Amino acid sequence: MSEKKKALFICLGNICRSPIAEGVFQKTVNDLNIGDQWEIDSAAIGGWHVGNPPDWRALDTMKKHGVPYTNTARQITSADFNHYDFIFGMDEANMRDLNKKAPKGSKAKLLLFGDFDPQGDRIIRDPYYDSDASGFEKCYQQSVRCSKGFLEHLEKDTDVHGFEKCHHHDQ
Repeated sequence: MSEKKKALFICLGNICRSPIAEGVFQKTVNDLNIGDQWEIDSAAIGGWHVGNPPDWRALDTMKKHGVPYTNTARQITSADFNHYDFIFGMDEANMRDLNKKAPKGSKAKLLLFGDFDPQGDRIIRDPYYDSDASGFEKCYQQSVRCSKGFLEHLEKDTDVHGFEKCHHHDQ
């Protein structure tokens, strides 16, 4: 059994966007029957909401789409950068913060989640201050597209996904 691939989803506070991205990605791999090949979590850049469940609008949006979620917010640690294979930010500010926080030589690939949206909608905007839940719904739809897009990208990228194809190198 090959080692699990590990993905961490990051946003500013870990109560709006990254829980939705984490929940959707988990459901996507489960629906494809590859859930057992993945370890998935989410975390915050900042520590304001540590230990809290997601915003009720995020929970409502996930419930509406049958996405189970029971995690609580935590802050990213320097160990995360070597534990995870992929760390996804939601916007450019997240990416700047991740690049600043990453220890030298750490193994995680830091990726903008929206880069995998086939519709080219690169930024997953923070809906925290919105007066309604429509931004959370948009985040859900973007997460669905990006999850599928990323997994398709992995399928093509033999370097990451095709261990079978690179076995002959280690004889």
